[in-house]
Amino acid sequence: MSTPSSGIPQSATLPKSAHTPAPYKGPSRDEVLALRREYLTPSLLTYYKEPLNIVEGHMQYLWDDSGKQYLDAIAGIVTVSVGHCHPKITERIREQVGKLCHTTTIYLHPTIGQFGKALAERFPKGSELNTTYFTNSGSEANDIAVLMARMYTGNFEVISLRNAYHGGSPSAMALTAHGTWKYPVPHSHGVKHGTPGYCYRCPFGLTYPACDMKCATDFEELIRYETPGQVAAFIGEPIQGVGGVVDPPPEYFKIVYDIVRQHGGLCIADEVQTGFGRTGDHFWGFENWGVTPDIVTMAKGIGNGAPLAACTSRREIAEPLTQRIHFNTFGGNPVSMIQGLTTLEIIDSEQIQENAKKIGGQIRAGLMLLKEKHALVGDVRGKGLMLGIELVKDRTTKEPATAEAAEVVEQVREKGLLLGKGGLYGNVLRIKPPMCLNSTDADFLIACLDEAFEKIEA
Repeated sequence: MSTPSSGIPQSATLPKSAHTPAPYKGPSRDEVLALRREYLTPSLLTYYKEPLNIVEGHMQYLWDDSGKQYLDAIAGIVTVSVGHCHPKITERIREQVGKLCHTTTIYLHPTIGQFGKALAERFPKGSELNTTYFTNSGSEANDIAVLMARMYTGNFEVISLRNAYHGGSPSAMALTAHGTWKYPVPHSHGVKHGTPGYCYRCPFGLTYPACDMKCATDFEELIRYETPGQVAAFIGEPIQGVGGVVDPPPEYFKIVYDIVRQHGGLCIADEVQTGFGRTGDHFWGFENWGVTPDIVTMAKGIGNGAPLAACTSRREIAEPLTQRIHFNTFGGNPVSMIQGLTTLEIIDSEQIQENAKKIGGQIRAGLMLLKEKHALVGDVRGKGLMLGIELVKDRTTKEPATAEAAEVVEQVREKGLLLGKGGLYGNVLRIKPPMCLNSTDADFLIACLDEAFEKIEA
């Protein structure tokens, strides 16, 4: 792939996968779409004007029913961590399914304890984060985390962040402060929303570092005015995902955690998108900010596509749940456990975290060159392979380029690149691929974006 003197790759040609997809013999795209429209909830959404019918995947690539190949740069919404249908995971799942698919936790089976131990070994030494409750989704994990915090502290108020996304269940929706994901139903009793470290769109109109970290220190005022003075917990994504890949200043979480703990609260890190090496430098997103939470929730990349999530805490924080019965029918099932455990093994054996740092750094460098070249690019954010590009109509006013972002997604899809989009205004391109991406894939991604930006700006 040729690269001009500017450093931006020029050839937006999709790398050819060594994998040969099987001939597709299922229903056509139109037939699948008709079934969906007739029998499934109308609330399901698709990104594209002509929805894709994806029928096969291998590592970082996907194929539709016509046999067209795509580079997956959104990973099933940040869920496929080590690659689609990774052969080692596929082999282990087949073996497990042939033995035992389901028992529930009223019986013993070995893999759940083994996986719990493996997770505990991934947390910083001395953190005592060693007690895990397995669930099926990030929403459930966050529900459990808040319940435990309220039971342990005896306090009720919970603080989340504006622009946050923590799930779609009623209690997780309360934690979410992103209008497009909230319904007008009762759900936010006992939840307050603090100011995120969103420097590009600072709600106070200040500039870092002259701002004196107003977004973080304002938590003191929030607790003083809007709570009884004592709180149960603060929950925050180390880097906001759905909100548009928002990473705060380096001292933000240290200040917030300190204030919350002074007022009796626990600190919860929502690692649903940032965990498992995706940010490159560290296994967990919170480690990038030099803090250690009391509770960590995780999902998505934990199981490389399995319906799997977890909530890990110190044992004394989990202990109050023994006062009643709390049960999850499918949480910790043998199939999900073997998929999660094998994913951890692959992250180590194939140096997935190191690859996220290397290739993520390559992509980010390319995005910074695109920012210099294209006025459409307002801001580039993120770490490792969790990256975002905020598009604006005007860099001075920062008017969101919502329609332009949607058009970029359509244009690059035609070339074989699948991207995500997010942010309150839908103007942030989200780049969060399977972490097995290679250098040639990264060049292709940058070249695709360059061509799309040129066409739109023209």
